[in-house]
Amino acid sequence: MAEVRFHQVSKAYPPLRGGDRPVEVLQRLDLAVADGEFLVLVGPSGCGKSTLLRLLAGLESPSGGEIYVGDRPVSRLRPAERDVAMVFQSYALYPHLSVADNISFGLRRSRPRTATEQLLDSLHRATRPWPAPLRIRSDREAAIERRVAEVATTLELDGLLERRPKELSGGQKQRVALGRAIARKPAVFLMDEPLSNLDAKLRTGTRAQIVELQRRLGTTTLYVTHDQVEAMTMGHRIAVLNGGRLQQLGTPLELYQWPANLFVAQFIGSPPMNLIPVTVASPGQLLLEGRRLLVEGPMAEALGGRQGQALTGGLRPEHLKLAPATNRNLAAEVSHVEALGNEQLVTCRLLEGSHLVLVRATPDQSVTVGQSVHLEIDPSGWRLFEGEGVALPRPKRPLEKGKPLELPQIQGDLQV
Repeated sequence: MAEVRFHQVSKAYPPLRGGDRPVEVLQRLDLAVADGEFLVLVGPSGCGKSTLLRLLAGLESPSGGEIYVGDRPVSRLRPAERDVAMVFQSYALYPHLSVADNISFGLRRSRPRTATEQLLDSLHRATRPWPAPLRIRSDREAAIERRVAEVATTLELDGLLERRPKELSGGQKQRVALGRAIARKPAVFLMDEPLSNLDAKLRTGTRAQIVELQRRLGTTTLYVTHDQVEAMTMGHRIAVLNGGRLQQLGTPLELYQWPANLFVAQFIGSPPMNLIPVTVASPGQLLLEGRRLLVEGPMAEALGGRQGQALTGGLRPEHLKLAPATNRNLAAEVSHVEALGNEQLVTCRLLEGSHLVLVRATPDQSVTVGQSVHLEIDPSGWRLFEGEGVALPRPKRPLEKGKPLELPQIQGDLQV
């Protein structure tokens, strides 16, 4: 196991046809992944997350900066020398090899062999079906077979070792790809959207398998995904990328509850955060089209000295709820309803400002399109952003006297 560090890493590709400027995919990125951590990389297409994995794997070279695995700089090492293993979106299994040979492929090429060793290994495999006295033994091949058996038992592939990839289901192929990666006991796992080709039910089961496997092995893991559920439930921490730059790094709850900017607020969470323009009336009040709205908690403290300033107010759908008509609640009209079984997502158009907002409602609440409703805002749910899209900092509360500082644990059960 080892920590991974990206220090001022940049990656640029040659100009597109007709262009004169290189295409910058990563721009002086700094990122540290702790030993044994499960880090999830998320961001829109083209933000550089898969490129980051390929740079670490050695499939591409950085234009600038350095990558470290442990204390070793690896940017100029061959892929085989980096002690990392990658699981691809397309599985990348060898169709002519059995499951056992796919799993052991990297083990057999982990070090150079003499011609004599290669012959001995080949004879060992060829004489395996023969009676014991006639078999030719290779200690190296015997060790590989034991390792394949261990991995197959871990991933429940015992009965599939002689099959070819075309005889496997999508979930089985994914487990074989995982088995090939873990068989080598690398210092770092790299996973590039490994579940995107699976159906929803299979994805849920495989997701749990990967989390449990990483917890038991304790191997440092970088995992790329577009799936919000995967990001929020699998990673110890999430790194959000956009335009080749790191937007925010933190635990799933930190990113969901305290996004660093408008991009993270809109990207993390499904559905995304509601955003409406507001003006600061006082430390405890905001104005929406002349309507006063209460603010409580840390955000009320952050508004001190900002009277009259225009901000963007953010509210998660769960911070709005359908409520009776009062002077405090906002009048709205229902424009769309999505019934999801365990809840309803109700799109409402506010009468103040005609802004659209999403509201989480319980499945037993009767809501129809065109209905007039009133929305109650949780005063402690506000998240506020300045003109450039940067979040107002959360006020730091002083530690209670004699109370030790509690640091978040990276390893263990940080899943949300």
